[in-house]
Amino acid sequence: MMQQLLIIGTVWPEPNSSAAGSRMLQLIELMLQQEWKITFACAAKESEYMVNLEEIGVSKTSIEVNNSNFDVFIKKLKPNIVIFDRFMTEEQFGWRIAKECPNTLRILNTEDLHCLRKTRQECFKNKTEFTINHLIKNDVTKREIASIYRCDLSLMISDFEINLLKEVFNIHDQYLHYLPFLLTPITQEIQTKWHTYEQRSNFVTIGNFLHQPNWNSILYLKETIWPLIRKELPKATLQIYGAYPSPKVTQLHNPQEGFLIKGRAKSSEEIMMKAKVCLAPLRFGAGIKGKLVEAMCCGTPSVTTKIGAEGMLNEESDWNGFITDDPIKFAKSAITLYQNKNLWQQSQQNGIEIINTRFQKSAHTTAIIDKITQLQNDLQHHRSNNFIGSMLQHHTLRSTEFMARWIEEKNKR
Repeated sequence: MMQQLLIIGTVWPEPNSSAAGSRMLQLIELMLQQEWKITFACAAKESEYMVNLEEIGVSKTSIEVNNSNFDVFIKKLKPNIVIFDRFMTEEQFGWRIAKECPNTLRILNTEDLHCLRKTRQECFKNKTEFTINHLIKNDVTKREIASIYRCDLSLMISDFEINLLKEVFNIHDQYLHYLPFLLTPITQEIQTKWHTYEQRSNFVTIGNFLHQPNWNSILYLKETIWPLIRKELPKATLQIYGAYPSPKVTQLHNPQEGFLIKGRAKSSEEIMMKAKVCLAPLRFGAGIKGKLVEAMCCGTPSVTTKIGAEGMLNEESDWNGFITDDPIKFAKSAITLYQNKNLWQQSQQNGIEIINTRFQKSAHTTAIIDKITQLQNDLQHHRSNNFIGSMLQHHTLRSTEFMARWIEEKNKR
């Protein structure tokens, strides 16, 4: 029987704008390889940068929040599987799926743990050291953990976040599945196409400017780190690429300081491959950082923070450059990596090892399809073990449903 998959997106996927967009396209391609029929539904406005879903064989439809037309839509579609793109879509539409399609497998694609990112951001803003207690008290945490419990399975991009959910919130293994970026191995043939150390120049950073961790890291570079690097390397430039640059971003452009705001990249891969070193001084955030993964895939060493490298290293792994939270050490590491060819080449090899051991597409594809098949064959038993999830679903059906219906009636007036 052909699987009917419904993906409910927070936004329409833009793989050239963000790591989240690339991740969503990877999931879609994975499911298309299984010859599943896929429908992508979204309540957001369409974008000129969104991927052409119909061109790759995916149906698309626009939906509205707090609108019972969605109930009619899913009754007709009858999906076997629903993937909620981030917990906010599960809050809006999960109870409708549970009510109208009770036997449908409900999967949450977390992208990253929003509660972890938000809590870290708040602690940074308040100049407070992050603790688990801060995370537990955050309202976003309560919402996101409730969503994880209500779903049959949650896709986790970071094993660090899986351990956090298990150890702090006592979520069982059977409700979590590790699914990082899905990448093909870096072969010797691919490496021969890379620019050499001598062919590369300058520093680069890249990331969606609307994403607060990225914007903060750019300010950090501008105000603190880049002046230290520029002092030692007066001819070097830092090229800064990202989607949706606002006036406050473009105002940072300063050719005299070698601080160059470039805006949206036509090909982030081409840009990354020409750069000598990638800089990512992220001071808060969560998940896997797309810019650092792409740097490794392009043979570009990087300097980042502990949060930047989070979820990408085993105990025995060496980083694709340097990891430090100290701005002075960060600058010195960047300068050393930029000038030392042997160190640069060894760092490049470390990146190859990380990609080829942690992000193997074939292994992760087999594992997630097997997991979905297993859950579908034993769904009722799986749910019977999740009392907290069923309890939360029970109350959601009553509270969220009536709130949604009240809003819908109010909007009709």
